[in-house]
Amino acid sequence: MKPYQKVPIAECYEPLVEISTQFDRVTPHPYAKLGAPYEDKSPFFVRKGILDRLLLANAELQKVRPGWKIQIFDAYRPVAVQKFMVDYTLEELVNANGLELAALSDMQREEWLQQVYQFWAMPNLNLETPPPHSTGAAIDITLINQNGNVIDMGSEIDEISARSFPHHYSEETEYGQQRKLLANAMITAGFKQHWNEWWHFSYGDQIWAWLTNQADASAHAIAKYGRV
Repeated sequence: MKPYQKVPIAECYEPLVEISTQFDRVTPHPYAKLGAPYEDKSPFFVRKGILDRLLLANAELQKVRPGWKIQIFDAYRPVAVQKFMVDYTLEELVNANGLELAALSDMQREEWLQQVYQFWAMPNLNLETPPPHSTGAAIDITLINQNGNVIDMGSEIDEISARSFPHHYSEETEYGQQRKLLANAMITAGFKQHWNEWWHFSYGDQIWAWLTNQADASAHAIAKYGRV
């Protein structure tokens, strides 16, 4: 169990709402295009409180970069989709290294899987340890400029490499500055950033509460969003 998964959850039962077209949304959605089983919800749903804060973050961004917007890559993700994408990512990673998944020993498979789990939460069904995106409180985002062009952040979303770590690039570099711009807008709106992923932010889930308590031990924050 990871440290953040020990944070208790007091579910607030806030509804899922669709992210408005005020935001640019990545379509066709790459996971759905692969066949990920979203069923009756699209990847562009979040808890209502998350959407409210996302609107605040977008307004904050435009104070600094008029015309720029937050682009939504992914938001709500059922556990079935989480499992689908973990399995897909594992096979892609293994194949990219010249190996076949079926030929790996159990130990080798676990070693590769641990690399995947740096960037993808384990797709477990335990209500006390939900994958962050299954709560509707986590979002994967990037930036687009006033011309609608996606800003180069130095790595692709979901890239399994050290380049995806938020502070991989110095703040003196262009990539570092763009990442800081995104993070500042989101943090000002109350979000916390995942330590391994420049694109992943959340509010009100276990990761948010754990990071809040790491920054201030007197906060005693708990999660208010569990698995939908």
